[in-house]
Amino acid sequence: MSEATLSLVEPQLVLTLFGAKDQHLRAVREALGVTITHRDGEVHVSGDDTAVARATEVLEQLKSVAERGGTVTTDDVDGAIERITGNGESLKGSIDVINAGRTIRPRTAGQAGYVNAIRKHDVTFAIGPAGTGKTYLAVALAVEALKHQLIRKIVLVRPAVEAGESLGFLPGDLQAKINPYLRPLLDAIHEMIDYDQIKEHMEQDVIEVIPLAYMRGRTLNEAFIILDEAQNTTVAQMKMFLTRMGEDSKIVIAGDTTQVDLPHHTRSGLVDAVARLKGIKGIAEVQLTKADIVRHRLVQEIVRAYDETPRSGRKARR
Repeated sequence: MSEATLSLVEPQLVLTLFGAKDQHLRAVREALGVTITHRDGEVHVSGDDTAVARATEVLEQLKSVAERGGTVTTDDVDGAIERITGNGESLKGSIDVINAGRTIRPRTAGQAGYVNAIRKHDVTFAIGPAGTGKTYLAVALAVEALKHQLIRKIVLVRPAVEAGESLGFLPGDLQAKINPYLRPLLDAIHEMIDYDQIKEHMEQDVIEVIPLAYMRGRTLNEAFIILDEAQNTTVAQMKMFLTRMGEDSKIVIAGDTTQVDLPHHTRSGLVDAVARLKGIKGIAEVQLTKADIVRHRLVQEIVRAYDETPRSGRKARR
């Protein structure tokens, strides 16, 4: 056990550093397993030697922010903890999206591992039930990459299985035809970027939301490409999609292998790709579970009920 002391010369720094109801101190305590007390202008940190050293360094960084006249935010605290500990899978680490009023962060250990996998790999497969944030978190990371100019383009893709992938028999122009199938992707991105900015990005082809069929023949460089509902791709479609990847691009493939809508006896391209590409360096596979569901609390119960009771209809093709 060891102890360290941090002096706060200016009393007004205390509230800024500690946060409302000491929320910042609590975050440091919980993340690093230390005891922190304040008395007579001094902050005392006690605990394991390594933990005390890390906690003191975190508090010193936050003190510097406060002394410069800034407001210490929860993101400042989370960022300092992650930098000092090197824990890229912290649940508290936020994703820096364009909409300044929106804070997005993983809310379960599974989601944190998923975010970390995307950041570390060029291709990430995410498999899990509805509500686990597979697509939402991928879109958030794509927006973050665009904001920091790590990519030049975001491409959001979905197979239009219900329309036989051709879409030709539907009324209206292309946008009218594809809108029902791409709406979930559009809904996600609208939470992260202001409407006018989305419109501008789409007009300039910085953001594309397209059906899988329209990916043929393209090579996408410096792009963040997300394939949603990937369980509904065929093996040939999945190969086509994966080979669109160009220089400095990142791909995320998300799907639920229990919800395959392909014709009977047609093998899911997602299931095939995960088995075929296992072990290749640069490709990650993340399995999310019912424990990672973060929608309305009833969604978890609904998924569990369907898993536990016999279901009519076709089973997923593997």
